[in-house]
Amino acid sequence: MKKSKKILIIILCAVVAVGAVTGGTLYHFLGYHPSKYLVESDKNIPEADFETVINDMDFMSNKWEDALPQTYMYHLIKNHLNDSSGTLKKKVIVIGYDGCRADLLPLIKTSERSAVSRLISSGGQAVFSYCGGVNYPEKNIQDSSTAPGWCSMLTGCWSDVHGITTNGVPKELQPRTLLIELVEDGICDSSAFYVSWNGHFSRKNSTYINEKNYANEKGLKVTFKDSADDNGTKKAILKDLKQEDCSDFIFSTLEYTDHAGHNFGFSPSNVRYVSGFRDAENTALEIIQAINERPNYSNEDWLILITTDHGGFEKGHGGPTMEERVTFIVSNKQILK
Repeated sequence: MKKSKKILIIILCAVVAVGAVTGGTLYHFLGYHPSKYLVESDKNIPEADFETVINDMDFMSNKWEDALPQTYMYHLIKNHLNDSSGTLKKKVIVIGYDGCRADLLPLIKTSERSAVSRLISSGGQAVFSYCGGVNYPEKNIQDSSTAPGWCSMLTGCWSDVHGITTNGVPKELQPRTLLIELVEDGICDSSAFYVSWNGHFSRKNSTYINEKNYANEKGLKVTFKDSADDNGTKKAILKDLKQEDCSDFIFSTLEYTDHAGHNFGFSPSNVRYVSGFRDAENTALEIIQAINERPNYSNEDWLILITTDHGGFEKGHGGPTMEERVTFIVSNKQILK
């Protein structure tokens, strides 16, 4: 037996042994664990036509044909923070479900723990949006990928302006993202970016490495914090929210759905992908509850947004399919008047 095969067998045996002790499975090793928030119906979701499903989503306030560009997020955030009416302190948090297809949203109807339902029922709205520069079925002018998607929201423009056409490309300082712009222009006292994917600002070729270095050089109150996983991201956000004067603008991404999609397939008929959505929903709900429990909450006016950068098809994304390009924005406030 070759030495490499022996090493592989030893590794697999170790994984099985650890699983036996901890109650885990090989899926833990692959980055998957079944969410404790799964319901019985999640295990038997039949394959369904994507367009049929999103056409039947009666809780959405628009149709996918009238979807908003994901760049609209930039304007929602700025408009809220620039609103001078009232005396309450304006604050914003974005909770990103990376790689979350729009046809997962009907699952909120079978869950008692849904952040999306919480926002809608508290007077908010859920709307269809789109990535890729133009709405489906027009040919997309921008990859339906992570870096271009989040950057379009943070800058309010597409890749032909902000320059991020794919992952692994450092963004120039102009145009500024909201993380820098809001603080540098005095609209916010502080901002924060909480993630676990190291492609955002933790490598030399990361998207926002130049902005991170710029903020440090200028002494701007902008926090760039990466964690080992989504649980670490949640802890970092909750720690921020416990501060008396927490960050005025918080931008965060959760990788549950994207990891499950790449490993096992982007489809609501895939229980592992559904599991990722359930975990994202529960994490977001914990964050929302933490906001509501803030001692200063009665003196604050929060805009809470849940969105996604792209969907997915089979085990990938970046392409032109409807499943990859139709996205969503959910808010605790009215988006469409």
